[in-house]
Amino acid sequence: MNENNEASVMGSILKRAYSTVFFENWPVWVGGVLIGIMSVLTFAWARPWGVVGGLRNWADWFFNQIGVYSHAPVSPLISTNSILVLGLLWGAFGSALMSKQFALRMAPGLELVKGVVGGSLMGIGSAMAGGCNVGGFYIATSALSFGGLAMMAGLIMGAYLGLRYLYWEMMHLPSNPPKGGIGKRGISLVGIEPYIGALVFIGAILAAWFYAREAYARVGGLLLCGIAFGIIIQRTRFCFVRCFRDPFMTGEGDMVRAVTYSIIISILGFAALKWTGLRGEEVYVTQTFWFGSLVGGIIFGFGMLMSGGCGSGSVWRAGEGHVKLMVAVVCFALGNSLFKALIKSSEGLKALIGNRVFIPDFIGYKWTVIILIVIFLVYSLIATWNEETDKLTVEM
Repeated sequence: MNENNEASVMGSILKRAYSTVFFENWPVWVGGVLIGIMSVLTFAWARPWGVVGGLRNWADWFFNQIGVYSHAPVSPLISTNSILVLGLLWGAFGSALMSKQFALRMAPGLELVKGVVGGSLMGIGSAMAGGCNVGGFYIATSALSFGGLAMMAGLIMGAYLGLRYLYWEMMHLPSNPPKGGIGKRGISLVGIEPYIGALVFIGAILAAWFYAREAYARVGGLLLCGIAFGIIIQRTRFCFVRCFRDPFMTGEGDMVRAVTYSIIISILGFAALKWTGLRGEEVYVTQTFWFGSLVGGIIFGFGMLMSGGCGSGSVWRAGEGHVKLMVAVVCFALGNSLFKALIKSSEGLKALIGNRVFIPDFIGYKWTVIILIVIFLVYSLIATWNEETDKLTVEM
């Protein structure tokens, strides 16, 4: 085989590899497994994964700049909360470019209003629950907090109510398509997207190197972790909304199973880190049980159905160019910051929100892990049963 043929074969191999990674969606269960692993690695490196804390940091900084808050927050450029969310957005944006899936997608007027209302409700709910679907449910449960399970119950109820509302809206408030002549994919850069995406990821590596050089290696590592979350979630279309909505809407259970695989891995990893003393036992055990987690979960669940994205889902879809989700993210951040400030200013509200409950304090690590795994396996089995029977599916 001559050199030209060898080069042609190598080019073909690289082209197929690129297509496999960026042009074909990865199986959603792979996303669940990878997110579970990344969740544990991020916790082991520095701190748990989260979304709303970073968004609140941006909003707090904005309110401080315009004079609403007198206390200046940690700079968004070095806040670990902020960097994780920036990485999620960065990774999703770069991945969308590399896969030629980025485009500015306008939404009808009613959808933009729903983005405002839904994002604001997610901000209020996450302030009450001590986090969004990630921090208040996924990470809190992984951290063996009873608040995580309470928020899960709230999310299920909120998603059910939100779906009921969407069905009512479809019957009574038909939506018109957006005006302006923008096509199905909106304003796109298909021809040069992969090249811009490559520059985005090169920029990420340079940013992480810069942080390490300036003695912020911990922050630079978290930026790379956030970027990894963004890539994984964008390529697998991993969506917590579907975990709580699909059993009632379509009867599908693939996202429930993916979340189950993910959170079981995360629970095992967090439990090991806490049990061995490598991380503090009360780290990310939310002080929101039971009222804050349950009621906050209901409000958040309803809001995520209205906006069309949860905490992580809104950010990565904003990275793909969805204008409605961009609006939702802004309102999510501002709403959370304002309501969190309200809670902090009222002793009565703080008492109402709840207490910190670390499950192993009552039944030990072994039984805590076993019971949590059983709960999620049962939820997964119910979703799989529902796929065959449609017993939980809500009719219009």
